[in-house]
Amino acid sequence: MRHRIAAASAAALVCLAGTTGIAAAQPSSLYAPSALVFTVAQGDDAASTVLRASTLSCAPTALGTHPDPQTACSALNATGGALDRLLAAPNPDRVCPMHYAPVTVTADGVWKGSRVAWKHTFSNACAMSATLNGNAVFAF
Repeated sequence: MRHRIAAASAAALVCLAGTTGIAAAQPSSLYAPSALVFTVAQGDDAASTVLRASTLSCAPTALGTHPDPQTACSALNATGGALDRLLAAPNPDRVCPMHYAPVTVTADGVWKGSRVAWKHTFSNACAMSATLNGNAVFAF
């Protein structure tokens, strides 16, 4: 009798373990993930010395370490995910020195469910500032 109870108990445990061990993948949100890390680095390589960095998540709400996540998310939405559209023609009223001290900006993460790995190198910090002037995404 003891063996039958033990066998029945073991069978019940196996059945329970089998049903709880596999879970169906369910999305945690109705929104596609949008979370990016932005950096500004000294040098012409993304692996150079990072001067500053900021995180930004835009779905379902704008948040992160970025100082103005709402405006930055709006700017990213306006580009349709094409980060090259963040680059404007340099301000013609701003004069920058002609020395080469490269600065690289990057964006890594996910935008609306798609992987993003973007970088752009400027000849110096002045050229970066003149090109990204008024750009909320890299204003951190």
